[in-house]
Amino acid sequence: MKKTTATALVGVKEIARRANVSIGTVDRVLNNRSGVAAKTRERVLEIIKELDYQPNMMARRLASRRSWQFAVLIPAASTETGYWNAPLQGIKQAANEIRDFGVTVQVFFFDQNDKTTFTTEANNIIKQGFDGVLFAPMFEEESLKLIKKCHSAQIPYVFINSDMEGQDRLSYIGPDLYQSGYLAAHLINYMVQDQQQILIVNISKEMGHHHHLLKKEDGFRAYFRSNKRPVQLLKTDIRQTDYQSVKSKLTKTLKENKVDVIFVTNSRVATVARFLEEAGHVNIRLMGYDFLAENIEYLEKSVIDFLICQKPQEQGHKGIMALYNSLVLGLPVEEIQHMPIDIITRENYHNYRN
Repeated sequence: MKKTTATALVGVKEIARRANVSIGTVDRVLNNRSGVAAKTRERVLEIIKELDYQPNMMARRLASRRSWQFAVLIPAASTETGYWNAPLQGIKQAANEIRDFGVTVQVFFFDQNDKTTFTTEANNIIKQGFDGVLFAPMFEEESLKLIKKCHSAQIPYVFINSDMEGQDRLSYIGPDLYQSGYLAAHLINYMVQDQQQILIVNISKEMGHHHHLLKKEDGFRAYFRSNKRPVQLLKTDIRQTDYQSVKSKLTKTLKENKVDVIFVTNSRVATVARFLEEAGHVNIRLMGYDFLAENIEYLEKSVIDFLICQKPQEQGHKGIMALYNSLVLGLPVEEIQHMPIDIITRENYHNYRN
């Protein structure tokens, strides 16, 4: 029986997995092209021999005849947070791996402080007729409109970083937001004494009823309810994300309350750390999210005690590969792919890789 296109490419994927290289590298070895180190080429050839892999050249020609275009819609990195640089790197890595199979990836950026930019870029994507879309559903109403248009145009879509339950997405790749908040509370539980006060800080211009940051907050509160720990939970939503606005809101909050620990629900924890350092609040413990240079600076100085990170670069890579595996290879894709939760400290951050 002849191999189908999908079967032939799955064979390439298995070789890549065993050799710990990209699909593109295996393809270059099979076609005797340059750009592969001698040791890598030798390892790939050994695995090909071990598997007795016989590439179906007709299937490969048929595969290359069909071109695929994927669109990505994510926030642009900003001066306030460079978080989205990491998923972008993963997206570029995946795009490079699959480009030899007729797949191109085009990235569109929106301003996470301006939802109109999301709508503009979403409309551009629909007009250009892409085969699949990977996007971050940061704005609920605008994301629902994009989803409706994808359904009408029969375009599969994948969510990254935050999920919208009840939608017919091909896959969600990112953190379990509720569990992430629950874990944060578990860590903080060891940092506080009974009757002490914990401040939850949400920093985002958009803060609807179903905002992804609120799912972390729900998990955080659930931990203390479940464990009946007698601590007081306070909360402040900061909707202006520049430093002066954050400073003003926190100055007022800390003047009115004796806060012992602050939990920042996103990557903007460095902004809070800067405020605590400048204001001399050396006794307030601080926890937030993401392995970013600005956050690591304050982690090194012990202004930030813990960072929680869920491999944003890998999220970007897996997002593109979900579209590729489903549309190009015809393989089943996991509907929910939660990322592992990493706890980063001053002692272990040197060994952490996105």
